[in-house]
Amino acid sequence: MNTERSIVLENAVSLLYWVMLGAALLLLLRGHNAPGGGFIAALVAVAATAARALVYGTAAARARMPLGPLGLSALGLALAAASGLPALFQEQAFLTHWWGELAAGPLALELSTVLLFDIGVALCVWGALGGFCVRLLEAMR
Repeated sequence: MNTERSIVLENAVSLLYWVMLGAALLLLLRGHNAPGGGFIAALVAVAATAARALVYGTAAARARMPLGPLGLSALGLALAAASGLPALFQEQAFLTHWWGELAAGPLALELSTVLLFDIGVALCVWGALGGFCVRLLEAMR
């Protein structure tokens, strides 16, 4: 195995990692009112994690995953499940989504349980697939 470092690749991945996570966030926020959202955002985050693992090693990639792969997946699953709870309090079917508005002075912030669900999906998929990629790369070395 070639262990030579590439300074150009390291600098490119250092920058692209954050650009890709920013793009994932934009996809997440755009997609909660349109198809895709959380899942496609997570796939972009997984690509960023895999790129970091390939260039800096699996420990560096795992360190950049908040809460680690298992914790990230568990938090995502909990958020996705919690997004269905407000419907139960309104005597509706589980995962019947709620849309509302939060007045913040002259601005109004639109909120929905769909966004919470998409955030949960994104975290769960990023944790599961990101952890899988990191573990696969560890096994290959």
